[in-house]
Amino acid sequence: MRKLFSLAALSVAFIILSPTIAAAKTDPVIQFTGAFSPGALIIGKTASVNEVTLDGESLKVTPAGRVVFGFGRDAQGSKTINVKTPAGVVHEVIIELAPREYDIDRVDGVPQQTVTPDPAQVARAREEAAKVWQARQVFSNREDFLLPVVKPAEGRISGVYGSQRIFNGEPRNPHFGLDIAAPTGTPVKAPWPGVVVLAEPDLFYSGGTLIIDHGYGITSTYIHLHKLHVQPGAEIRQGDVIAEIGATGRVTGPHLDWRINWQQERLDPALVLEHFSASDSTSP
Repeated sequence: MRKLFSLAALSVAFIILSPTIAAAKTDPVIQFTGAFSPGALIIGKTASVNEVTLDGESLKVTPAGRVVFGFGRDAQGSKTINVKTPAGVVHEVIIELAPREYDIDRVDGVPQQTVTPDPAQVARAREEAAKVWQARQVFSNREDFLLPVVKPAEGRISGVYGSQRIFNGEPRNPHFGLDIAAPTGTPVKAPWPGVVVLAEPDLFYSGGTLIIDHGYGITSTYIHLHKLHVQPGAEIRQGDVIAEIGATGRVTGPHLDWRINWQQERLDPALVLEHFSASDSTSP
């Protein structure tokens, strides 16, 4: 079920009033869909002529009056949304992020060579990470992310966003995806329309890897793939088979690791499904 927040609904908890701010109860200038928590995707609805900023950084407004942003795994505290109308009136919305706890798995006695790549592998991984980073820098005027999202594959949920392992007292990178375990060859479908911006069959950590641009800084990533069915530049429709689940890269069994980004902020696909699912009839 989507959660819809408006200025009227947030007037007590999230609005700071000042002489330059319009009365929230009589002028709901912006509405939000999503969860105010780390890992969340948020879509705002406002007039297309308004200017919107998040903590001082400009957010591009779509022709239909939508803005999109998100919060990373470790985001916390207050975030400030300012909406400026053509008349120069500024509406300030203070978003308080709800805290989250993540699964932490401590494993001791692991042979160091098992968890630490050799120098050549580290160099390769860094070069590949730069490619992935660059692919997620894309910012297009596509509005595919406004469609209700569909789950890219069926299977058992075997890993969740935010979880982290600590080997021999050394924290590893947190997990930033939703893992869907299924046999090798299981179809992976596009959750939104988009255009392919990266297609790599054999990256060191992630194996077969796809990244798709859905517009306004929203990208989705699919890793450990057995086979890729699309190439960079390909236009895809929602529901198209784009790849097959596999066990490539550094994994122990076949699964899809599905990730969603807003620019370089890594978001929680489970929250996206919860608040923007195709089973929900409300549009952002």
